Order: sequence, then structure tokens, then C-alpha cells
Amino acid sequence: MQIGEVAARTELSLRSLRHWEDVGLLRPSGRTDGGFRLYTEADVEKILVIRRMKPLGFTLEQMSAAMRDIETIRDAGPGEAEARSRLAVILADAEDRRGRLQAQLAMADEFLDQLGRQLS
Repeated sequence: MQIGEVAARTELSLRSLRHWEDVGLLRPSGRTDGGFRLYTEADVEKILVIRRMKPLGFTLEQMSAAMRDIETIRDAGPGEAEARSRLAVILADAEDRRGRLQAQLAMADEFLDQLGRQLS
């Protein structure tokens, strides 16, 4: 797939995908003779993992490290136990971050409810 199709499927901008490549977070699997980026389904899966980490406030470095650990586990490569341990820490951190977001969302809902009552 070319970058436009990937952007549409992942609901990301072309700019984000290019930036992630520039900073080394995700590289396309190939390029056409004309230099256009080519992505595989596996690339799209990686992009979706990154996209899901982003709203939780993970840094590019944290996302990159998580992606390396996920690949290590998928490939059953050396260091798999260490990768699992690091991902367990990321999982606990993500759960904590989600909880904070959920609390913020509850406060936003309360505000909307109060404001709606004022306008009724």
C-alpha cells in the first residue's frame, strides 16, 4: 500500500506517517522505483499500535522501545523475557494513564450535564 491508503485506513495524516519515519519510529517496508513509500499489513498493525499509544501521552522514545519489544516477542528473538518484562511495565503505565483520562472524561461529562441543566 502507498502512504495515502495507509493514512486513510489508520486515520492519520501523511505528515504524521512521514514524521514517524523521520524520527525512526516506523519505516515503510519498501519503496517503489520512483521512491514512493510502500507499507504492508504488518506495517499497518504497527501504526495502529503507535496510534493507540499516542493519546495516552507516551513519548516517541517510549513508543519506539515498545515497538522493538513487540517485534522481539513476535520473532521469539533473543531477549524475549526482558522484552516481556518491559512491556508489562508499559501495560501498567498505560492502565494508569487510561484511568486518569477516564477521570478527566467523567469531569467533562459532569460539566456538560451542569451546563445543560443551566440552559434548560
